[in-house]
Amino acid sequence: MDAVLTLPAPGAGRFAPSPSGDLHVGNLRTALLAWLFARSTGRAFLLRVEDLDRVAAGAEERQLSDLAALGLDWDPPVVRQSARTDRYDAAVDALSADGFAYPCFCTRREIREAASAPQVVGDAAPAADLAYPGTCRSLTPADIADRVAAGRRPAWRLRAARETWTVADLLHGSFTGRVDDVVLRRNDGLAAYNLAVVVDDAAQGVDQVVRGDDLLTSAPRQAYLGHLLGLPPVTYAHVPLALNGDGRRLAKRDGAVTLADLAARGRNAEQVLAVIAASVGLTGTPQDMLDGFDPAALPAGPWIVDPALL
Repeated sequence: MDAVLTLPAPGAGRFAPSPSGDLHVGNLRTALLAWLFARSTGRAFLLRVEDLDRVAAGAEERQLSDLAALGLDWDPPVVRQSARTDRYDAAVDALSADGFAYPCFCTRREIREAASAPQVVGDAAPAADLAYPGTCRSLTPADIADRVAAGRRPAWRLRAARETWTVADLLHGSFTGRVDDVVLRRNDGLAAYNLAVVVDDAAQGVDQVVRGDDLLTSAPRQAYLGHLLGLPPVTYAHVPLALNGDGRRLAKRDGAVTLADLAARGRNAEQVLAVIAASVGLTGTPQDMLDGFDPAALPAGPWIVDPALL
């Protein structure tokens, strides 16, 4: 299917890293592309720190410093998810009031065991992509009260009313993916990623989401969730990932792949930017790249990172 390359009216794009560690060159490449997509279409470019889960000391400051070192700028303020929990709770409450959320008391082990049963798996379904089997969907008020009385804390799940949803992607075209009963709020009270990202994008006026193509299958779930919440739809651009020589997602274990590591080897930010830019067929500073940026010209496959080039 041909890619959809008609860009919507200006709104905002964003980059939303998790401060669990330093950004590697693959993360920085995605940030650059998100910046180019946004700035080339007259959009604001926002930074959001997704700090609901693992947070490494000083990681946020180093990430922002690395982005700036590459020449990327952003429109203030920098938003942190940890300061927005009331918005997520309100969204779960709204979905629950409309019958689209329910408490789930299943442990991870119970979910794995139910999902791996032959009648659930089928011949073609990969284990990593199995939907929640709906164990707690039909609990009665008495069932729920019994579990609460036993000290079990529920997560909250989406009660999906359909099986698929279709999104528009600037690089992949029209993409239809599965919708299932994803977790909205974990049993520790923290909002789950799928809910938080939808609520935050709408609250910040983000209408263009550029991120790694490993998240393409999540887009239909998130778009459907946004639909149920009455939020404006977004247009996606899922860009190819950076992979190591073994074809796996690039990670810090692959060696000198962060700006700090590369600086220790004598490579400055300008040199690293040149390598990243070359991987998408561009040269110069980010501002220079705007003149030649064409989404249709982006490589369709992953970037296989050659350590010798770094």
